[in-house]
Order: sequence, then C-alpha cells, then structure tokens
Amino acid sequence: MKPTLLRALLPLALTLPLAAAQASEPYRTLTLQAGNQAGLRGFEGVVEAQRQTVLAAQVPGAIVEIAVKVGDRVKAGQLLIRLDARAAEQGAQASAAQAQAVKAQLALAQRDFERQQQLRAQGFISQGALDQAEAQFKASSAQLQAQAAALEAARTQTGFHRVTAPYDGVVAEVPVSLGDMAMPGRALVTVFDPRALRVTASVPQQLRLPDAAALQVEIPALGQRLNPTRVQRLPLADAGSQTQAVRLELPESAAQPGQFARLWVPQEQAAAPTRLWVPQAALVRRAELRAVYVLDPKGQPQLRQLRLGPVQGDQVEVLAGLSAGERVVLEPQRAAKGAK
Repeated sequence: MKPTLLRALLPLALTLPLAAAQASEPYRTLTLQAGNQAGLRGFEGVVEAQRQTVLAAQVPGAIVEIAVKVGDRVKAGQLLIRLDARAAEQGAQASAAQAQAVKAQLALAQRDFERQQQLRAQGFISQGALDQAEAQFKASSAQLQAQAAALEAARTQTGFHRVTAPYDGVVAEVPVSLGDMAMPGRALVTVFDPRALRVTASVPQQLRLPDAAALQVEIPALGQRLNPTRVQRLPLADAGSQTQAVRLELPESAAQPGQFARLWVPQEQAAAPTRLWVPQAALVRRAELRAVYVLDPKGQPQLRQLRLGPVQGDQVEVLAGLSAGERVVLEPQRAAKGAK
C-alpha cells in the first residue's frame, strides 16, 4: 500500500472504534422512585377576614361627617358616616303634620258617627244617614293608617343618611372625603372583624390533609406559628395549576388581612401523597407537547407524553404518564437519535 493512502486511512481507522464505543455507551437515566420526604412541606397563602363588609349608602347625598378613620375600632351601631339629610327630615316633618291632620279628622268622624247612632236609635234619622256616617268614620281610620305608614317610611328614609357599623370591628378603608357625593353602591367604609380570620392557600389536588391539629400556619410578619381551628377544602379546583384552595380558620391573633402566610403540612405516610419528579432538563418540548424518553425492557428509548404539575427548582412534578420504577433518559437529544 502506498504511504499516502495509508496516512489517509489511519484517522478513519482510529475514529471507527471511538464511534462504536459511543454508540454502545448506555444512556444516563434516572429511575423514578415514589416516596415521601420527612419533615414539613410548605404552601404559600394569604390572611383573609371571614367577615369583611364594604358599606355604602342606600340614598344619594353629600357627606357632611366622617366619624372614623382607618384603623379605628368600632362597635356595632356606631356612626361611621353621615350624609346631608335635611330634605329627608323636612319630608318626615311634613308627613308627621299630615298624620296629625288625619288624626283630627278621624276624631271628628268618630264623634259624628256616635251621634248618628244615638239619633237612629231614637228614630230621628234614616238608616242611610247612619251608614254614611259609618263609612266616613271607616275611611278616616284607613286614611290615618296609610298616613302613619308614610310617616314611618319617611323616618326610615331619614335613617338611610346614617352609615353605621354592622358589628364590632376595625375600619380597614375610608375612600371618601368630606363634601363627596355618596351614591347608592359607592363604597364609603370597609370594616372587618379581627376576631375571625383565616388563611387561604393552594395545595395539590391529590394532597391529603390531616386534621387541623396537625397543621401549622406561619405568619412571618408576626414571627409566630398557629394551629388552625378548622380546615375547609373548597370544592372547585384550578385546571391550569392542578391545585385546590383550602381555608384554615385561625384563633384570635394580631394578624391582619392581606398579610403573607405559609401553611405547613407534615409529610407523614398517611398524610402526604405519592409524587413523582423528573428534572426539567429531561423534558422534550414540542409546541404543547411535554414528554420524556423512557427506556423499554430492551434498553431502547421510547417517547412518553406527560401531564405536568408544579415546578420546584430544577424539578417538575409528573401528574400522569409515568410510574415508579421506570427509567427516564436524562439526555433527550441523544435519545432522540437512537429512538425507534
């Protein structure tokens, strides 16, 4: 063989064994294991008020008094805001005067009816005259009842110009100022009950929660952990995140609505779900497809579509598509070349 041809074939001869070795090199894989980590598992949440009321006026009117400010503690029935009620009060006074006039007419009609009864008994008047006097008395009585109802309605209308606290609580917001025009439905004051608070958090749908006594709610702003008094799992789930909201009622504390909270769940066998996790680097993303390569019994990579859940760091939870014990290829690009 010529020396030039030998020099040309020598690099090829050296690369063929290397390529064969690379082809026969096994894939780097991860064997999925189903298990539960010991300790506590946290979920973010927020403090809410079980009773929080946005108060508005039932009638229009100019605001002439604001009796509270944000942060004030109020008692049930305490005045919060007063509107200009002069027109309503004048209407109530007019209704009261009309009621007095009708009451006087009724007294006159009653005396006339009693006289007519006496005259009829003596035979001085006809039955028709007596019936007419009786009808006048009954009409005056009905008119007085109607006027009394109108007077009560006018007084009630006057009361609508006072916005009072529905229960003992704390003023959370006063978004109006003196002189503003209050309209029906416009928020004037927000009040909440500080003795009835809860934390709302989102947890995986498959998470089995233990009793309230085994749970802890942390309020970082206060540096304290509390045991909820009651746990409620809402019936609706979020299809996008595959989570479900839970509400945890708190004992009386200094927490405030809107504060960040964290729910801590013990990772015990009876309470924690079986979860499978894969590295995000092992995922194959093609449009909306999310998949991984899984080795079959012969060691050949097969593409498997997945349904994924929450992401924690470089790991993503597998909700459907994989089982414990299967081997996931950690080199998806290399597995794609060797897949059947």
